[in-house]
Amino acid sequence: MNPQAVFMSRSTLCICVLFTVISALRAEEQGEHIVVTGGVSMMEWEKYKAEPHDHWWLNFIRASRIRIEQLRQQYGPSAPITWLVYQRAYQRRQSQEHDNLFSVINSVRDKYGLKLIYFNSTDQLCAYLNNAPDRARQKIASFDYFGHSNRACFMFDYSNEIGSASKVWLHESELKQKLRRGIFTRHAQVQSWGCYTGESMSRMWYDATGAKMIGAEGKTQYMTNSLPILSTPGGKWTPGA
Repeated sequence: MNPQAVFMSRSTLCICVLFTVISALRAEEQGEHIVVTGGVSMMEWEKYKAEPHDHWWLNFIRASRIRIEQLRQQYGPSAPITWLVYQRAYQRRQSQEHDNLFSVINSVRDKYGLKLIYFNSTDQLCAYLNNAPDRARQKIASFDYFGHSNRACFMFDYSNEIGSASKVWLHESELKQKLRRGIFTRHAQVQSWGCYTGESMSRMWYDATGAKMIGAEGKTQYMTNSLPILSTPGGKWTPGA
């Protein structure tokens, strides 16, 4: 065989392999964008507090919508966005609102062309994060949590089933058992918009998943037309790692 032809053949093969590797890396970095939304509290308990939570049932839904809009604008109309909403809390709160809360939630899905999944347990949530269709190829490129939290856990149903308490949570001590390492892209953007998670849970999240999670040192305040802000004097956003 002509040496030049052999060289050209090998060069073509190398180029094809290179393009395959680059395409795979780009697919991994694009990944899936996930927004998780916890539930709001019930006013039957909160109304007696000096500083009640969640006067507005859209507290976390509105913030999630703002973030979803950012993701759609940043990554384009075909980027895979999945929104996981804690269903039980909104079913219960609906009885106080005298309105169809789910028609509002579903309208966000329709407007931004995303996948909407309702979950009712931590295991259901983690099962999707770990084992979503094609998770081995399509890792998680961004993850945002909107909901109640403390320094050690996400509380999906805080003050909804039980006043000032939670029955459904994801605790930092469970992360290594419930979340599979390697589900996030190398440079995944992960943020908890709840209170206090930067004080402990962010560090444990990194240890368990290898992805740095930005969290708040101090409280956060949910806004009407912007993402949550820090409300504790001297508070800051930190990866905790």
